[in-house]
Amino acid sequence: MYDAIIIGGGPAGLQAALTLGRMHRRTLLLDAGTYRNSTVRHAHNLLTNDGRDPAELRRIARAEIAAYDTVEIRDAAAAAVTRDEGSLTVAVGDERLRVHAVILATGVTDELPPIPGLAEHWGDTVANCPFCHGHEFAGRPVAVINATAHAGMLARMLEPVASAVHVIDPAEVREVEGSDGGLVLHLTDRALEVAGAFVAPVWRSRSDLLDALGVERQESGAARTDPFGRTSVEGVYAVGDIAHPDHLPGPLFSLAAAIAGGQLAAVAVVQSLVMD
Repeated sequence: MYDAIIIGGGPAGLQAALTLGRMHRRTLLLDAGTYRNSTVRHAHNLLTNDGRDPAELRRIARAEIAAYDTVEIRDAAAAAVTRDEGSLTVAVGDERLRVHAVILATGVTDELPPIPGLAEHWGDTVANCPFCHGHEFAGRPVAVINATAHAGMLARMLEPVASAVHVIDPAEVREVEGSDGGLVLHLTDRALEVAGAFVAPVWRSRSDLLDALGVERQESGAARTDPFGRTSVEGVYAVGDIAHPDHLPGPLFSLAAAIAGGQLAAVAVVQSLVMD
């Protein structure tokens, strides 16, 4: 029987595995190989790793975790997680693995506005987070392709960074084209050249495990958790982009927050093992 099974091999899941490994807890990390930032070449706003390739971050993390022999990593997906008579079981292929706690770190996937050419530049000159990608456009014009109430806030945050900020309704953008200077936005009445663009994708959980387990959701759509990642289902934790703790206005989509969440959930798992 495992002490913990972590489902998801991004920063939240990897940090949880490292923390559990350091406490000599028998842990299995399942990594299906799909990541929200798979199109990103340089991850930013992460102390000591600003600008590093996310794939390299994962490789380094796996190498560090390999030093702890109580942690096993499998490149596999969890087919199902069930809870029966107070026991959790994770299905992996033909195996049924019993476990004390499950940490869901499956992440989310983004649905971009249906603008031709936009997806081809996602994670490079088209981004979502100004804290992660804003500085790379410093001193040059950017566009905020966003018709929500948050557009004005995002534009004001970018004003000290960019030379100009153009707020554009997605309905006005006919096509996005790459250029030597960044992007050319073909609008209904003109063409606009910018260094980069910020959009507001619609995100959804990458896995259906939350619903299958009956985990309570916040209005944001993310799993409702306490500060340590505990969900409404005993023994099930949610961390990273799929988690929305009660004390926050929404899920925090950042590497640093995901890492912190993974560590806190692992701490809570260890404490629950001691209490039991």
